[in-house]
Amino acid sequence: MNRESYFKIENLSERSRKNLFILDAIRRRGPISKTDISSLIGLNVVTVSNYVDEFLRQKLIFEKEFDVSKGGRRPLLLDLNSQAGYALGVGINLLSTIGVVTDLSGKVLLKVRREKTSHSVKEAVDSIIEIVSELLAKTENVHTKIRGIGIGIGGVVDGDREKVRWPEKVGNTYHYVDVTVPLKDILEREFNFPVMIDNDATLACFGEQWLALESDVKDLVYMFSGVGCGLMLNSEIYRGTSGCAGEVAIHNDKKDSPYFLERWEADLGIRENYLKLVNWKKGIKNSKGAQDEAAPLSLKEIFDAAKKGDAIAVDVVREAGHRLGIRVAHLVNLLNPQMVIIGGGIEEAGLALMEEVKGSVSEWCFTESAQAVKIVSSRLGDEAVALGAASLVIRHIFAAINE
Repeated sequence: MNRESYFKIENLSERSRKNLFILDAIRRRGPISKTDISSLIGLNVVTVSNYVDEFLRQKLIFEKEFDVSKGGRRPLLLDLNSQAGYALGVGINLLSTIGVVTDLSGKVLLKVRREKTSHSVKEAVDSIIEIVSELLAKTENVHTKIRGIGIGIGGVVDGDREKVRWPEKVGNTYHYVDVTVPLKDILEREFNFPVMIDNDATLACFGEQWLALESDVKDLVYMFSGVGCGLMLNSEIYRGTSGCAGEVAIHNDKKDSPYFLERWEADLGIRENYLKLVNWKKGIKNSKGAQDEAAPLSLKEIFDAAKKGDAIAVDVVREAGHRLGIRVAHLVNLLNPQMVIIGGGIEEAGLALMEEVKGSVSEWCFTESAQAVKIVSSRLGDEAVALGAASLVIRHIFAAINE
């Protein structure tokens, strides 16, 4: 398959789907026999065998030791050849940029992280190029096996994955601006690898399902702080008609949004609200001549303070969790998912935030929806977007065999 058509398989053919089902079963459950694959995915053994023969020929899988016989000839076990290829993933959002190189099983071989200092479009593009360059320089020994680059970026990504409306902060408000350059083409020319671009929350959602959850979790919402969400419905990534599903805030420069639909800071306003309360408390103390202690300044310090029981930090985190929970409740009522994952970094606030989210969902949802959904913190943490980006490349590698 030539590189021009390498990633243009969003509408998967029947063969691509069978490729994906069989290889994903081997990835998740290997070592596994053909018979067990057949039972697991519902394809007959002859069909599975025909596909497996091609995968063996291309060295994507290998035969392992014989399984214990249940009567008759002992079946061979199949496992993924995780070093048959590698994928590079970069996750970028309003807080940081993380790049990873993984093998076909999703194991991280190399990770690079950069903290962000501003929110401009130029910085976003520059940081992607910088991290990809660094990762490639450190993996020269496997260049020939790198199959593609996945990019997860904040903002609205159009259906062709080439234009991004990036939320750039001007003063105290965000404005969506167009990345007018063809980002995908620039990166492919720069690095000579096929490139995929998608929304950060969408890729974080996919990464969790692909790497951290059982395959029977089919309906999933990944709440990326409170800014946006990723969706998987019936085990498929849901992007909507034009590719921008999951934007839970209503954006209008000229009008105020309702309380539960307004665009929040990536940290749900926790740092701003904390500092307001600290300054108010400091003013009261100073008026009484009391000595004031140094207050936490970073988001991580506020989270740590909340976990240690600092009253102001706990109150601010709980209020943020309540607001986030109302937004989550709206999505749970709308979509009735099996699971909602809280991620994007906000999950680091700890138990106080998660309790409030769950409490709000219980309070505001229909009983049937609230009882069916499981609300958990991200298992992949700050690597979720980058791992999701790399995993999407791997998914396409699996699906594209002989297409």
